[in-house]
Amino acid sequence: MLSLSSVEALTDDGLFGDRYMETKNRRGPDYQVTFIEIENIEAFTQVSGLALTPEMPRRNIVTCGVRLNDLRGKRFKVGRAVFEGLELCEPCSLFAKRTHQEVLKFFVQKGGLRARILTGGKIQVGDLIDEHA
Repeated sequence: MLSLSSVEALTDDGLFGDRYMETKNRRGPDYQVTFIEIENIEAFTQVSGLALTPEMPRRNIVTCGVRLNDLRGKRFKVGRAVFEGLELCEPCSLFAKRTHQEVLKFFVQKGGLRARILTGGKIQVGDLIDEHA
């Protein structure tokens, strides 16, 4: 997975250049972007002693300082893009296969958030998440 300093979110499509731009790669037509909290990644490494870098869970956007579970069912803004939080990303066998089996238990209710893009726009590293979009 490639880390970028900015990306264009495309309305009802996904992030420019991402595999989820193609509908066939999505779990559902609205699952266009995935988010995960850096705090949960760091907590896993601390509790388990196993390495887990921010890109290993293969979520599109790594957040800091926001509870993603609270954004389920809500609209929120990141940079110039507006998203709708759809459902939690629960850990799956592919996540475990690419990382560690221990993620299956640890990341229950902490695996991130699936969202769709309501309004496209540029997103940059350091953009705040505005829960009042």
